[in-house]
Amino acid sequence: MKYALRENRTPGAILLNMLIAAVSLFINGFGIYLTIQANIGAAPWDVLSLGLSRTLGILYGNAAIAVSVTILIIDMLLKEPIGIAMFIDAVVVGKAVDFFNWLHLIGPCKSLLTAIPVMLMGLLILAYTQYTYMTASLGCGPRDTLMVGLAKRLNRLPIGLISVSLLGTATLIGWLLGGPVGIGTLICAFCSGPIMQLAFRTVRFDATGVRHQRLKDSYKVFAARN
Repeated sequence: MKYALRENRTPGAILLNMLIAAVSLFINGFGIYLTIQANIGAAPWDVLSLGLSRTLGILYGNAAIAVSVTILIIDMLLKEPIGIAMFIDAVVVGKAVDFFNWLHLIGPCKSLLTAIPVMLMGLLILAYTQYTYMTASLGCGPRDTLMVGLAKRLNRLPIGLISVSLLGTATLIGWLLGGPVGIGTLICAFCSGPIMQLAFRTVRFDATGVRHQRLKDSYKVFAARN
C-alpha cells in the first residue's frame, strides 16, 4: 500500500496525495505571507504578483493565480510534463496568502531586528512544505517546470544562469509595476536554495528521485476503475 501511495497507482492514492499537496501548499502560502510581512522586499516572483496586485487593484492571490496560469500555459506549449498538483499549486498558494492577510495574524515588520527572523521563518516553512508537496509525486511547481523546460531548449546555457534570468525578469517587471524590492528580495533569491537543501537533508529527501505522475497517467488510473 505504501508503494501504491508513493507511485499513485490507485485512485485512492492519487486523492490522498492531492490532499497532501493541497495542505502542503496552503501552509506554503503562510510561509510566503511571512516573507511579505517581513516588509523588507518580497521574493522575486512575489514582487511580480504584488506589482500586478497594486497596478490592477486586485488581491494578491488573484494576481498570483494569473501569473501561475500564464506559466502553466507556457509549460504546456513547451510540452513539459504536467501533473495534477501543478493546478492545485496555481490556485491554493495565492488564495492562502489572501486568507492569512484577511486574518491579520501579524502586521508588517518595522525593523530589521524583527524582519530578518520573520523572513527566515517564512523561508524555512517554504522549504519543508516544498518537501511534503513533492512527496505527493503529482508534479513539480509551474515555475520549476518552466526553468527545466527552458534549460532543455537552451542547453548551451547553465541552468543557474537561466534561473537567475527568470528571477531577474520577474523582479524587474514586478518592480516596474510597483512591487516591493529590497534586501528581503536578495535574501529570498540567494538563501531559499541553501535553506531548502538543508531542510531536505534533515528529512533525508532526494528530490531527484521523485517520479512525478503526469496528468494523462493520473487520468488513466481513474479511467481504469470505471
